[in-house]
Amino acid sequence: MAVHFHEEDLPAGVLADGPVAVDTETMGLVTIRDRLCVVQISDGQGDEHLVRFGPESTYDAPNLKAVLADPDRLKLFHFARFDLAAIEHYLGVMATPCYCTKIASKLTRTYTDRHGLKMLVEELLGENISKAQQSSDWGGPELSDAQRDYAASDVRYLHRIKDELDRRLAREGRTGLAEACFGFLPTRARLDVAGWADHDIFSHM
Repeated sequence: MAVHFHEEDLPAGVLADGPVAVDTETMGLVTIRDRLCVVQISDGQGDEHLVRFGPESTYDAPNLKAVLADPDRLKLFHFARFDLAAIEHYLGVMATPCYCTKIASKLTRTYTDRHGLKMLVEELLGENISKAQQSSDWGGPELSDAQRDYAASDVRYLHRIKDELDRRLAREGRTGLAEACFGFLPTRARLDVAGWADHDIFSHM
């Protein structure tokens, strides 16, 4: 297992076929204000790849964009709503089809309100990850080893988590409901960027 660091694009041919786990690190939580700094990606075979974008980046990353936009490759996220918005806003592609482990968790782990990635890794896989670097400065000139390890851990476990959540979705008869939610995520992400992030347009109010 190794963490590979790249500037401005993903090298060609470094990922195996099949689903890829994807995550992003930004300067904050407001997509149009807080620039995209890092995209993490893993094919689930043991290595993670980090692509860092500088403050003057034009986000011209053809290899990474080709993977994210591939309609035949499933993209796995934890809280896809945020990552899809950041990827489309800065890279200009919608990373679909997609799967969100947070949504799948909420549809299956109804006995708890703890659906963060750390909790899923602990309960479903029996392992531990640190979230200490979650709020660090991702736009600095250098990423520390701790930041790189944190970023890699955000995609390291998603394939295995998906497998367990798929079993639970099937057991509870909610696979179709989950798939419908995943299909709506691009629209939800676009609503966020367009100004409806804090409004439920389906509510009566």
